[in-house]
Amino acid sequence: MNALRLGQHAAMAALAIVTAMVFVALYAPIFLVALLSFFRLRRGEIQWDSFSLQWYGKLFSNEGLGQALANSLIVGFASVLMALVLATLLAFYVNARPGLRTTILQFVIFLPFLLPPIITGLSLLVFFSEWGVSRGLFTVSIGHTLFVLALAYRTILTRLQGLSRNLMEASQDLGATRWQTFRYILLPNLKLAVVTAGLLAFALSFDETMITLFLIGDTNTLPIRLFAMMRAGFTPEVNALVTLILVFSILLTLVIARYVGRGAIGGRFRL
Repeated sequence: MNALRLGQHAAMAALAIVTAMVFVALYAPIFLVALLSFFRLRRGEIQWDSFSLQWYGKLFSNEGLGQALANSLIVGFASVLMALVLATLLAFYVNARPGLRTTILQFVIFLPFLLPPIITGLSLLVFFSEWGVSRGLFTVSIGHTLFVLALAYRTILTRLQGLSRNLMEASQDLGATRWQTFRYILLPNLKLAVVTAGLLAFALSFDETMITLFLIGDTNTLPIRLFAMMRAGFTPEVNALVTLILVFSILLTLVIARYVGRGAIGGRFRL
């Protein structure tokens, strides 16, 4: 019995060591980048007496970087808005008319998300070129909408399929129109799913690089700007930008986790 317990403790200790090594391998480079955004690196050694926030100040005074951030926000909000509208309409259609036609439709919805981004970006580039559409924020927004549509659609459809049909039947029995049923019954119950889908879609859109690279044209988004800056090496200014993007991504992830947790714990139907 003692030998068995000893073996179990040894296995748990080995598992803990492996887990710790994985976490170190994953997060140590990120921590190093954040650390180097405050200190200078000279001949491979950190100059601990060179602590400064000047690189963050340079970022905020960089007009090109500010424009790239604004473009990323424009593309993110535009693509999320279009994706949520399309996803909601498609979810209602598929939920109301299951069959072969809707199965094919779902395949079309998921295809841009499942394909490698380079294939999706190249296909959209050829499409826009054939139609004579100039590349810019509009084409990037369309590309991001197609990319995040599957995620938003699946999130909303799952919530819609979980709703009881008795809610709609009771609403109709009480004399409500279809619009009133949607506004006062369905929409409040779908609100959490829509917000969660929007946050997830925005996170994907904000970090998307490959599709953007094919469709951006002469303008810049923040990931493209960062990619261009990295060609000169990991300077303190690049490290500062990476740190800010990391902090933003963590905060967005925490918000998403909060909404997903609320949906899992307290998702109740309302009349």
